[in-house]
Amino acid sequence: MFDPKVKGAALQAAARGDFSSLPIFRPEIECADRLTIERIQLEKLQAQVAWAYNRVPWYQKKMDDAGVSPSDIKTLRDVTKLPFTDKTALRDTFPFGLFAVPLEEVEELHASSGTTGKPIVVGYTKQDMDTWADCIMRLAQMAGVVPGDRAQMAFGYGMFTGGFGLHYGLQRLGCMMIPAGSGNTERHIDMIHDYGTTVLVATPSYAMHICEVGEQLGFDWESSTLRVGLFGGEPCPPALKAEIESRMHIVCTDNYGLTEVNGPGVSGECLASRDMQHIAEDHYLWEIIDPETGEQLPAGEEGELVLTPLDKQAIPVLRYRTHDLTRVVTEPCACGRTLARMQKVRSRSDDMLIIRGTNVFPSQVEDVLSGIEGVTTHYKILVETQNGMDKMTVLTELKPEAFSDSFDEMNKFRSNVEDKLRSVLQVSAKVKLVEPGGIERTTGKSKHVEDRRAK
Repeated sequence: MFDPKVKGAALQAAARGDFSSLPIFRPEIECADRLTIERIQLEKLQAQVAWAYNRVPWYQKKMDDAGVSPSDIKTLRDVTKLPFTDKTALRDTFPFGLFAVPLEEVEELHASSGTTGKPIVVGYTKQDMDTWADCIMRLAQMAGVVPGDRAQMAFGYGMFTGGFGLHYGLQRLGCMMIPAGSGNTERHIDMIHDYGTTVLVATPSYAMHICEVGEQLGFDWESSTLRVGLFGGEPCPPALKAEIESRMHIVCTDNYGLTEVNGPGVSGECLASRDMQHIAEDHYLWEIIDPETGEQLPAGEEGELVLTPLDKQAIPVLRYRTHDLTRVVTEPCACGRTLARMQKVRSRSDDMLIIRGTNVFPSQVEDVLSGIEGVTTHYKILVETQNGMDKMTVLTELKPEAFSDSFDEMNKFRSNVEDKLRSVLQVSAKVKLVEPGGIERTTGKSKHVEDRRAK
């Protein structure tokens, strides 16, 4: 047995396969058999489809055009009769065209940044807020967070769903919230020391930056009170997670969500299955589809994740195409939970780069770099057109010990990285070595790709 509040105990117990002392927030749901889960999903799906049809004219027209009515949903498989929803639907109906309740019943409004057009606007009734908090409390306890923890928020508190969503759920779990917000990294480090912070909520790239700044200031992460990192907002590749856990002496877990279906809380990582995340299946019906044909794929196969929130009141969303690529398995987990697990999203169907006719995903570049000694987790992909041909340059940040005064050694190192990239990507890429700290750090999502080609 171990005490999850003791720093380092959770990781040590996970290595031994001992998960018995970590609490499960809703065992009647999280440990239910598959028939029970599917029964709950079907009842909620039928009610949600009727809710959307009867209250949202946009959905009524879409379903009428597709020749489907709420009464046609008799099994979970019947969800395939419904039309897909994508981001354009929320933008075309901006701001309140998909809302199913009067605005007087909306307790809170959130929105995406809108950097590529009209923002995505979502609303929450009191029941929606309760559901959101329930999902956050579950994923927090999967990571080893317990009532009495002190959670420091490094997300911003604007219209973005991440900050407030995690704040509300952790607070309801019984944690002390420290609403530090984003930026001012040295102040974050002071707060961890002064307030005895035990949980850090951040993007993984910003957590790594906090770690680096702390080391430069001589902060002793091993003896700090910090115990858990709750990461979201961007993918956290295994190499980055391992480095943060090693250098900050904390356990790091990812969670997944998106504004269009509620925000964070769709799934979360337990300590038994580090590359997978348990889906809150009583709140979300998942599908995996072929991104090209839209056909549903069996469990276990990789494809595009489609989500239908099962109890959203303010703004119901049916069969939302996330464009995130993953696979889902339904076998019970060693942690004791039976909820399906989705592999952590590393790439999207719409972030694929086509370089000289070859499909390239940023996650492939990330995987290659993570296996090269002397390279940090920070990188950037620059795509340009020169003389009518696509050219890809990978800016690769080196660790201090990897630098050499010898031009020949540095050139050999660079050529080695280029060879490894070419063997995986099947297309050549120029590598530019960057000194430590040369890749810009951000407090929010890291932008790894800059595509300068004419659109």
